[in-house]
Amino acid sequence: MTNDAFLLYGTRTVEAEPVRLRAGALSADFVNGNLRTIRHGGTEVLRAIAYIVRDRDWGTYEPNLTDLIIDQAADAFSVSYSASCLGPDGTRLGFRATIKGSADGRLVFEVSALPESDFETNRCGFCILHPIADLAGSPVTVEHTDGSIVATKLPELIDPWQPFKDIRAITHQVRPGVTAECRMEGDTFEMEDQRNWSDASYKTYVRPLALPWPYVLPAGQPLRQTISLRITDEGEAPAAAVASEAVRVELGETGPRLPDIGVVIYPEDVETALANLSTLATLGPQQLLFHYDPTRGHGLDALRAFARLATACAAETTLECVVAGAGDLDAELSGVADLVRRAGLKLSAIAVSPSVDRQSTPPGSAWPECPPLEDVYAAARRAFPDIRLGGGMFSYFTELNRKRVPADQLDFVTHCTCPIVHAADDLSIMQSLEALPFITQSARAIFGARPYRIGPSTIAMRQNPYGGATKPNAGGQRIAMADSDPRHAGLFAAAWTIGYAARVALDGLEMLTLSSFTGPFGVLASSGEPLAEGSPRPLFKAIKGLCELAGLAHVAARTSDETKVLALAGRSASGDTVVWLANLTADDVPVDISAFGRDHLVMTPYAIVRID
Repeated sequence: MTNDAFLLYGTRTVEAEPVRLRAGALSADFVNGNLRTIRHGGTEVLRAIAYIVRDRDWGTYEPNLTDLIIDQAADAFSVSYSASCLGPDGTRLGFRATIKGSADGRLVFEVSALPESDFETNRCGFCILHPIADLAGSPVTVEHTDGSIVATKLPELIDPWQPFKDIRAITHQVRPGVTAECRMEGDTFEMEDQRNWSDASYKTYVRPLALPWPYVLPAGQPLRQTISLRITDEGEAPAAAVASEAVRVELGETGPRLPDIGVVIYPEDVETALANLSTLATLGPQQLLFHYDPTRGHGLDALRAFARLATACAAETTLECVVAGAGDLDAELSGVADLVRRAGLKLSAIAVSPSVDRQSTPPGSAWPECPPLEDVYAAARRAFPDIRLGGGMFSYFTELNRKRVPADQLDFVTHCTCPIVHAADDLSIMQSLEALPFITQSARAIFGARPYRIGPSTIAMRQNPYGGATKPNAGGQRIAMADSDPRHAGLFAAAWTIGYAARVALDGLEMLTLSSFTGPFGVLASSGEPLAEGSPRPLFKAIKGLCELAGLAHVAARTSDETKVLALAGRSASGDTVVWLANLTADDVPVDISAFGRDHLVMTPYAIVRID
């Protein structure tokens, strides 16, 4: 692969093109043994049908496919293959899969699995993803395993738990006159609202979470599961989209101010930041978010390092302080306050969260011992009476949605997101942007107009609430739950970052943090990249652009196809308007910007463009 791949993805590896399967109005993309983007007449019916095997830390195995046969006829298609997953200590799970689709709107995906030895897993079976666009809050019919049928709705606001359990089938309207029934056999299925994790889907999965995990599949005991999709078409086919039509950009009403932009700083990154102060000043963040975790050895030296950087950089400062909560809260937090004073660190705010709240508590699990949050916040307020106090979760919206903090004691609420909790392919990451407005709307429904911050939110995962640790990724692959991601160094991350800011702009955030300054989450290149170490990554341009927009009035900016191009606009007090566009795709996209008195432009893959 050429250096262009490095520029786009930070790696020479490019994902394989999917195989498009067609049968009349039915189509699906075959990718690595699973189906993506299942459409009927061009309308997405299901986002995915995938057979997933997860390890004890909820990491996803990448099965080795053999004997793959794809047969594409005029009005039908079929796929068959064998696969295996290699677990710890040489354990192995083999399975055989068949997929059949026909022009009458029927699709059947069947898998027969056979553990060659006892095989430990957190999940083994099908996951079915319903898209959220045009479906959130819409009517569905759910058939349960006892045969009962219930007319209900998909959640509009994000459900912290499972909206539906004991599922045998789900039926929804694809478009007027077209319905789709997805039937699941071979085990008990339930649905979770994956928007909690910023996935753009409702996920129906096998094996209830209330059952113990990890669990063992006994050697020699077969498992068979079948997913059957039946699409009934009594309507007219929609007009075919014109593939070459330019994406139009339009501006609308003026809204809330755009948020301050933060950059997270870890103790080990301070010296590099001090050595690059002019670059940090050029970036121009309004906030430095200092991560402080006494449970990982941070103490006076870390705070003194933060103090040196705070003195040298003209920005507000927030201490992201992990609370051990193992003893007297007043003693712990007053001790932190004393160290802050001794270090000479001037803070604008502090955000606190108990260390145990960084671990998720899934449905059916016991909540870990934790001091009442009311007591944590009261102790923090007593220790830091003269600065703003924030709280929430240093993990993800999932945890905040499930453990809703007493926000009346706080000056602001905060949480993070991560797009590679469940999947790490390029398409899933960009699709995660669709879920962000639902996250901010759900947070507003819970906490009202309380000042609201998001971040640090990056492509890579800085901590794993769902297992023992993040996944090491020294090879620079596309791995779910990885501690680093190659795309962070490419144009991909810049487009994702502008898209992220565009998606959350309507809800009036106080602060948004989408990077660190250095390291695996940073705006500066590390060793081993095509760029020279310490030089700006493409992400630098995106973060700098957001810093320049901070404080401007948000102007609603819409595009005619937000799966391809997102727009973010701000207007100054003098009436000058700045617009950033992000191409979310790996293709050239023509864009109509005549609304700004300009000609068309063609955005190259993952490009970001500023229009003044």
